Amino acid sequence: MRQLILDLLPESPPTLDNFVTGGNAETLALFTEWLAGTRADTSFCLWGEAGSGCSHLLQASGFTYVDAGLDPALKSAPPADQLAIDHAERLDDTGQIALFNHFNRLKMAGGMLLTATSQPPAHLALREDLRTRLGSGLICRLQPLSDDEKAAALAAHAKERALKLTPELIDYLMRHAPRDMRTLSSIIVALDQYTLEQKRAVTLPLLRELLNQEANA
Repeated sequence: MRQLILDLLPESPPTLDNFVTGGNAETLALFTEWLAGTRADTSFCLWGEAGSGCSHLLQASGFTYVDAGLDPALKSAPPADQLAIDHAERLDDTGQIALFNHFNRLKMAGGMLLTATSQPPAHLALREDLRTRLGSGLICRLQPLSDDEKAAALAAHAKERALKLTPELIDYLMRHAPRDMRTLSSIIVALDQYTLEQKRAVTLPLLRELLNQEANA
């Protein structure tokens, strides 16, 4: 179903504007200040559980982005002035040495290093010298959205598109779709497109039909 939704949509890259803040207003404000260069810290580490939005913000930063989950040795990480390393806890030994060297290089050059991890740096199973480097900068936890916050965000997103989503429809969507906000928001966009294509109002049968299309294909 996720692939179906993505196939229906144009590319919608993560931005700071389409990040659903929830209880992360203070973290987002500090992050925005740091991106603007108003703070002297070399590094900023965002940490949180899956779906909390760390990857979204790293990709929205405009920094050169490398996912350590896909490249644990950081072979694809260039000597950029602004570097974002996602899932840093997945770095292998080579990648940890590479990130240590990137940190030192960026600190000397006045660059910026943005990382995302599943836990605070001090709790990661990484080299001690790397944990110390990552722990020396700004560290903020991203809180995942509550179900009520997700429902409110979906209702607001639908309203912007003049879609009339009842609480029943939002509840069904929350129970039958992937729970991350990017996918849920994408479904709202796909639903808007689908109603126009089908020339039908938004109803529970229509939403169920959209979500079940891949299974029936």
